[in-house]
Amino acid sequence: MCELFGFSGKKSADISDYLETFFSHSEKHPHGWGMMYNEVIVKESVKASESLLLPMLLENMPPQKDFLAHIRYATVGSIREENCHPFSGCDISGRNWTMIHNGTIYSGKNTYKYHKTQQGDTDSERLFLSFIDNMNEKLVNGSLTEKERFYAVSSFISDNAPRNKLNLMIFDGELLYVHKNMKNTLSYKYTEDGVVISTQPLDRADWIPFPIAQVIAFKNGLEKYRGERHKGIFVPTLEYITALDAMNI
Repeated sequence: MCELFGFSGKKSADISDYLETFFSHSEKHPHGWGMMYNEVIVKESVKASESLLLPMLLENMPPQKDFLAHIRYATVGSIREENCHPFSGCDISGRNWTMIHNGTIYSGKNTYKYHKTQQGDTDSERLFLSFIDNMNEKLVNGSLTEKERFYAVSSFISDNAPRNKLNLMIFDGELLYVHKNMKNTLSYKYTEDGVVISTQPLDRADWIPFPIAQVIAFKNGLEKYRGERHKGIFVPTLEYITALDAMNI
């Protein structure tokens, strides 16, 4: 599938060692890479290890406070830049949202209608467009407090988790929301600079398995909100496992 990386810092910090290790995993995830830094999106539909742009970005990147990165193995959607993560867009209040996703949307009743309006052809982009519309519905009667925003995001994820693999991270300019609903995937660790979350551990330190089937939001490198645990845990079928084996994942 894909791999995710997120960082929420107490302050801006050098995360270059983590990124070097993370992007080295592109040998198994060769269909594109992307990142959000300083709330700017950069992505390419080439293997990260073959990119001419990525090494220059990493070499010259200043310390970061909030950061997302993604490497893609294409399962739904063709290999093109529009299908690379992160996906980003504004709600009606002007707040910009950014999402990276590792998984598959098998139950597309809430997302299929975006098939004709999306820029690419991935289920992840359709999920993001559905998310933005869902937030807009919540905003019709006025702005949301930070806590109300968290519960709106948590509710959307919980509602869409059943039958779908929803390992994802969402950033709203202030909060970093993290969720997984498949075992043995995301892990995290706290450092003196903040919290690092990754699909796979990126060094020999002790990484903690991320809690399953509940949304946690981080701000300034610390946990700020934790949602209720839901029942939408994704259990791989034999067909799913066979497909991953065939892809050497």
